[in-house]
Amino acid sequence: MMKISLFQFLILSALCIIFFSCEKEVNINLQSGASKIVIDGQIEPNGVPFVVITKSIGYFSKVDLSTLENNFVHGAKVTVSDGFSSVTLKEYSLDTGLGGVNKFYLYTVDTSNPTSFNFRGVTERQYKLTVSYDGKVYESVTKIPNVRPIDSMWFRPPSGDPKVKTAMMMFIRFTDPDTPGNYIRYFTRRNQDVFYPGINSVYDDEIVNGQTIDSLYLAAGYNRAKDVNIDSLGIFFRGDTVTLRWCAIDQGVFNFFRTFEYATGTVGNPFASPVNVQTNIKGGALGVWAGYGASYTTAIIPK
Repeated sequence: MMKISLFQFLILSALCIIFFSCEKEVNINLQSGASKIVIDGQIEPNGVPFVVITKSIGYFSKVDLSTLENNFVHGAKVTVSDGFSSVTLKEYSLDTGLGGVNKFYLYTVDTSNPTSFNFRGVTERQYKLTVSYDGKVYESVTKIPNVRPIDSMWFRPPSGDPKVKTAMMMFIRFTDPDTPGNYIRYFTRRNQDVFYPGINSVYDDEIVNGQTIDSLYLAAGYNRAKDVNIDSLGIFFRGDTVTLRWCAIDQGVFNFFRTFEYATGTVGNPFASPVNVQTNIKGGALGVWAGYGASYTTAIIPK
């Protein structure tokens, strides 16, 4: 057994006192960044524009339903133009189903003015969004591209021994147009639920331009605002009525969702490369103004 002399013990004790006495308590006051306007708008063929405007929330801020409701932007002037005509959108509140305590706010056409419904999305047309609020102007231009529908859609059980015996995976066959620069975003709906995007919902044709993809797996869309059951993430079930919303988008919309989904998918990963979400809105706002050239395919999974 190693023995420590009295002299060595005294030296070690002195070093410990020196090191620990030099330790300084550091308090870092993390400042929240300035709040920014966040715009989330869309338009599709034969549809009217919808725009939601909120303010960004600090990373360390307490978030609850009241916080979210108070972050909606009211009183903004919102217009959409297609180069031939324009429409001024009106703000509406929607009940969230929580007893009227918390509401959801959006801007769309004036439902009391029948002529405002004449302003609808047209394929291959560009749409300029202008938002004026608090002395600042935010602008964005998007296009509704022509969409090529999928060739076919089918379902099959996952390989191996799935934890959910009725689980089914969705696959499609798709032929990409022979012109480069096509971008896709997809959503799925199960039964009477709303449409949700998949975990990785955007694709481009940089590698597969003009080719036929015989068996492309598309994960079921899910509600990102709720806790996810990992055993059922991305799958459907026997007996489900499934609708696929297959949308052509322009490059600006693609870049936003590509970077947004990467950023949200790597939260908490210390080895992930940092990425800035690429907005297509000018003026200092965050978010996206998206034109969707949409096609819909529905199928019932046999029980």
